[in-house]
Amino acid sequence: MLITYAVVLALLIAIIGSAVRILLEYERGVVFRLGRFAGVKGPGLRFIIPVIDKLIKISLRTIAQDVPPQDVITKDNVSVKVNAVTYFRVISPDKALIEVENYLYATSQLAQTTLRSVLGQVELDELLSHREKINQQLQEILDRQTDPWGVKVSNVEIKHVDLPAEMQRAMARQAEAERERRSKVIHAEGEFQASQRLSEAARVISSEEGALQLRFLQTLTEIAAEKNSTILFPIPIDLVKPFLKNKTTQGENTQP
Repeated sequence: MLITYAVVLALLIAIIGSAVRILLEYERGVVFRLGRFAGVKGPGLRFIIPVIDKLIKISLRTIAQDVPPQDVITKDNVSVKVNAVTYFRVISPDKALIEVENYLYATSQLAQTTLRSVLGQVELDELLSHREKINQQLQEILDRQTDPWGVKVSNVEIKHVDLPAEMQRAMARQAEAERERRSKVIHAEGEFQASQRLSEAARVISSEEGALQLRFLQTLTEIAAEKNSTILFPIPIDLVKPFLKNKTTQGENTQP
């Protein structure tokens, strides 16, 4: 008799235990009654009908899911390997269970195919320089396609673009050529500005009498400051003209 009571008590405890469910704050419970959808229960202590009801827990937290590296051929026929990460969460637990068999797997596969499709329509330079725009485009496409599943894709980020070795060398040569071009342009611009200043200085010197001689004497002073042992310099004819005139005048005066 005691054994019978013990068995009955154990069965009651088991039935009561199967009827009680505890849901955390970030969880929702989707209830199916005799195979049909019966509602979604919120967090806290919840009761279901044993055997008749089935409760499945769904997390509403944001999920970060890696997209495995994908071999992509860009619009300009460059083969690259790209991986990414998607951030999404369930906003309709009932749809996530009813509309798709496994929303995690389905979202992962959709992210991979969408990544290859979108990157195949852009060129390599755009992929490297306009990554934010591509991320936004990927997020919009994934969010639109996962909406019937009750899944909200909040962000997609391209993490790494693996270029072939020959393409890396070509890009390095291109960057070096670009830097050399900028250097030559800057040097030529400096030479042009210097020539303009020299042309203006030449006009000023030529317009003032004696300015050239003063500049010549200043140059001699600068050379003398270098402590050179021997200095050879031409004498402007303007400096000796007065002496030549005096000598010519004296010679004419001494003639009978």
